[in-house]
Amino acid sequence: MQEMIKIQEKIRGFLTSKRYIHSLGVKEVSIKLALRYRYNINKTVLAALLHDCARDLPEEVLLKKAGEFGILIGDVERRQLQLLHGPVGAGIALHDFKICDKDILRAIYFHTTGNSSMTLLDKIIYIADYIEPNRAFPGVDVLRKQAFADLDKALLLALNNTINYVISNNQLIHPLSVIARNDILFKQQKTGRGRRSS
Repeated sequence: MQEMIKIQEKIRGFLTSKRYIHSLGVKEVSIKLALRYRYNINKTVLAALLHDCARDLPEEVLLKKAGEFGILIGDVERRQLQLLHGPVGAGIALHDFKICDKDILRAIYFHTTGNSSMTLLDKIIYIADYIEPNRAFPGVDVLRKQAFADLDKALLLALNNTINYVISNNQLIHPLSVIARNDILFKQQKTGRGRRSS
C-alpha cells in the first residue's frame, strides 16, 4: 500500500494535471473491472497509474527513450510518434519506477494498440483507459455497460471504434490493432459467440 501511494505521488511529476486526473480515472475503473473479473488489484492499480507515464513527453524525447530502451520503431510509429508512448512507458515503468512484473509492463506497452492474445490485465487497462469517467464520446455509456457484462465484446467494440476513428481522420492504422481485433473475432467465432458480428 505504501509503495502504491509513493508511485501515485511520483507519477504526478511525469504528467500534466489533466493526464494525472485521467490516470486516476483509469485506476478507478480498472479496480472495478479487476473485481468484476477477479484479477489481482495491486497489479491492476500499478498498470493503471503508470500506463500513460510517457504520454506527455515531447516527440523527440519519445524517440530518444525508444532508442535507449531498445524499442523497435516501425513505419507507423515513425509517422505517428505518440504511438511510442506505450512501449516507452513500459521502459520508464521498469527503469524509473522499478516495476519488474512482466504482466504490468506488457499491459502498459500495449494499452494503446492492443495485441494478439491479450491477457486479462491487458484488456482491463485498455478498456479502463477507454471508458474512464472523464471520457465523453458517442457510445461511451454503452461501452461502459458492456465492459462489465462481457470484456471481450467491449474490447472488440472499442477496437472497432478506434479503427473507424483512425480511418475517418485518414491516419495510419497500427497493425497490432488489426491483429488484436482479428484475434478476438477468431476466438468468438470459434466459440460461436461472434457469429452475428462476423
